[in-house]
Amino acid sequence: MPAISEKGRIMPESPIRKLVPYAEKAHKAGKTVFYLNIGQPDIKTPQVALDAVANHSLDILAYSRSEGSEEYRIKIADYYAKNDINVAHNDIIVTTGGSEALLFAFGSIMDQDDEIIIPEPFYANYNGFSTASGVNVVPVISKIDNNFALPPIEEFEKLITNKTKAILICNPGNPTGYLYSKDEIKKLADLVKKHDLFLIADEVYREFVYDSISHYSILQEEGLEDHAIVIDSVSKRYSMCGARIGYLVSKNKTLIATALKFAQARLSPPTLAQIASEAALQTPQSYFDEVNVEYVSRRNTLINALEKIDGVKVAKPNGAFYCIAELPVKNSDDFAKWLLESFDYEGQTVMVAPAAGFYSTPGVGLNQIRIAYVLNEDSLLKAVKILEEALKVYKD
Repeated sequence: MPAISEKGRIMPESPIRKLVPYAEKAHKAGKTVFYLNIGQPDIKTPQVALDAVANHSLDILAYSRSEGSEEYRIKIADYYAKNDINVAHNDIIVTTGGSEALLFAFGSIMDQDDEIIIPEPFYANYNGFSTASGVNVVPVISKIDNNFALPPIEEFEKLITNKTKAILICNPGNPTGYLYSKDEIKKLADLVKKHDLFLIADEVYREFVYDSISHYSILQEEGLEDHAIVIDSVSKRYSMCGARIGYLVSKNKTLIATALKFAQARLSPPTLAQIASEAALQTPQSYFDEVNVEYVSRRNTLINALEKIDGVKVAKPNGAFYCIAELPVKNSDDFAKWLLESFDYEGQTVMVAPAAGFYSTPGVGLNQIRIAYVLNEDSLLKAVKILEEALKVYKD
C-alpha cells in the first residue's frame, strides 16, 4: 500500500472534535449530552446577515477578488476605525475563516523548520497549522496559578534563535479566556522590535471582554506597523461560525502582497458568506452589549459552581467564553471518554475538551479540561453537577 506522508502521520487530532464519535454513541444510547467542548455559541446570528443571503439578487454565484470584495474590505476598515484601529482596506485580506488567515500568515513569514514562540495553553489548531506549514512551535508555559497571565518577557527572550520568526498570542485567549493588558502588549512589542520578529495576534474574541477592562490591539501600538499581524473572524463576533469568513490584517505592505499570492492560489473566499458578513457589520452595539452581559452571567455561574467542587481549580477568564479547570484526575483524556462511554447522572452526561491538546509540551495539562460556556445557565449548572457526581466515582 502507498505510504502516507510523515506530515500526515504527525498531524495532531483536534482535542475539541476527536471525542465526537463517543458523544454520538452516548446520544444514540438515549443519554442527554451537554456539549461544553466546542466554541459554538448558542447566541442567534444577527437577522440582518441571514436576510442578506436570503434576499440576494445575484444571477451568477461568481468568484470574488482573491483578497475579498473591495466594498466589504472598506466596511471592515470602517469597523476597525470605530474600535480605534486605523487600517486601510488594502491592509486587509478576507480569508476562509481565521484558520486560513493563520495559514497565510505562517506561509508568508516562515520556511521549513523555522520557529514560532507561543504562550501555552493555546488554541489547539495552532499545533495543526504549524505541522501543516512545516514550522516548529516553541512553547512558553503560562500557569493556572496566576490565571494564565503572560509569562515573564525574559522567558520569551531566552528562547529566541536564528530560526525564530514570530511570537503568536491569542487575545482574549482560547482556551484560557485571559485578556492581555496594554502593558503586556507593549512588552511583547518591544521584544519583537528588538529582535526584528513578527507579532501575530489572534483577536477573534475582541468583542468579548468583561469587568470593565478594555481590549488593546497590537494594531494600536505605534512603531509596530512592520511587525504586527492580526488574525480576525466573524465566527464568534456574530455567531456565524459556519460562514467561514476571516481576515488577515497588517500594515506591512510586503507581508500583505505575499499573503495575497496564497490567496490567489485558492482563488477567492466564499461569495455568499461575504454577503452575510458584510451585512453583519450593520449589527448595532446593543447586540454586543447584550451578548456580553449574557456571557458575564454565564461565566460567573460556571466559575462559582466549579469552585464548589472539592479538588477542582479554575482560572477566571476576562474575555472570550472559555475557562480552564484543573481536575483531581491523572488523565483528563481518559476521563472525558469515560464520561461519554460509561457515565451518566439521571440520564445525562457532558462532553468536555481535554486540555493536554492545547499544549505542545508533552505531559503538561493532563489533568485539565477546557470548558466553553456557550450554553444557557441552567444547562451549565446541570453540566457542572454531572462533573461533580462523576468525580465522586471516577477511578484513574
